[in-house]
Amino acid sequence: MTEPGPERREDATGRGGLSRRRMLGFSGASLLVGAAAGAGLDRVASADEDDSPAGASIAFHGAHQAGIATPVQDRLHFAAFDVTTGDRVKLVRMLKEWTAAAAAMTAGRPVGQGAVGGPAVAPPDDTGEAEGLPPSRLTLTIGFGPTLFEKDGKDRFGLKARRPPALVELPHFPGDNLDPDRSGGDIVVQACADDPQVAVHAVRNLARIGFGVVGVRWSQLGFGKTSSTTPDAQTPRNLFGFKDGTENIAGTDTALLDRHVWAAKGDGSDWMAGGSYLVARRIRMHIETWDRTSLREQEDIFGRNKGEGAPAGGRKERDKIVLAKLRPDAHVRLAHPDTNGGTKILRRGYSFTDGSDGLGRLEAGLFFIAFQRDPRTGFIRIQQSLATDAMNEYIQHVGSGIYACPPGPREDGGYWGEGLFA
Repeated sequence: MTEPGPERREDATGRGGLSRRRMLGFSGASLLVGAAAGAGLDRVASADEDDSPAGASIAFHGAHQAGIATPVQDRLHFAAFDVTTGDRVKLVRMLKEWTAAAAAMTAGRPVGQGAVGGPAVAPPDDTGEAEGLPPSRLTLTIGFGPTLFEKDGKDRFGLKARRPPALVELPHFPGDNLDPDRSGGDIVVQACADDPQVAVHAVRNLARIGFGVVGVRWSQLGFGKTSSTTPDAQTPRNLFGFKDGTENIAGTDTALLDRHVWAAKGDGSDWMAGGSYLVARRIRMHIETWDRTSLREQEDIFGRNKGEGAPAGGRKERDKIVLAKLRPDAHVRLAHPDTNGGTKILRRGYSFTDGSDGLGRLEAGLFFIAFQRDPRTGFIRIQQSLATDAMNEYIQHVGSGIYACPPGPREDGGYWGEGLFA
């Protein structure tokens, strides 16, 4: 069956760019109004997150979706959607429209005819708050949750038989206190950029385009990346003040990406070849308790020193980790590949602050994002190992989601999820 094409068209005109917009940040999810070819380094003008031109754009089309192995940007707007229609044709039409809009926005162009170029008696195609801003390395990455394939026992879109074996429901882990209103979702969109307004604009416009087909289930804003895909760049720090992601997979390491991140045809779902599986976890950090903990205890819990980031017994951040020198319940020891059968995942987490909790405590923490070839031997294995992590006294997982992220869309008329719906 031939699916209908998108009703909207990209504007082929380019946009002028101003200097990089600098904002102090944002908090809360309420800003949502209305609701890689190769390993990834070929997508961006510079491979170093800290040295990329402020207005750089990252290619949208390719063998893999951008926003996975590409250099990590500074800001995040992550949104999960529920499909509100049972009409497969409408859903596919929306995905085509989303793809066209995403290709335009990541290139720094407005959606459709833009914010001011259409009829005065109709709403504009673009909401306009990114007018005049450069692309800011915007990437948009889509994923499909288990409930898109089957929900409440119903196969709404004829996709049940196409659910990948690796797209499993995450088990309940010790200490989980998950909020169902901040978990799950049929479709997820990860927007990353160096300007928070560019990231918010992207999700806002997709939500507007999807009105009547999807609705926002939950969203999360993030700042200050907590892991890096470019090991030559400075390792970022999390809100506990420690360097995070020292051992992360590099976006240049094609062998590790093929082994641990990219799905392959032989994995049981051909349409996912070149894609990856995303696990998102909203982790509340008990900031006030941590801040009253001694430095020695903090370092023992992590398994690294706080200044240099060196592992216990080492002097430099990237010194070899000797597991026997770490406490048995140290975070680094329990998360290490040697503790987990060689398992590695690609992390792209962000810090968040959502005001206070009403009791004078910061509503803050880590929005953990990880990509892997198979969550069963990736995140799930590692998280089960972390059941005895000493850090569990200072954190709690309060939101969760797992999604199948298809390969990148073809440039000649392809769309997000084309292989799934073919």
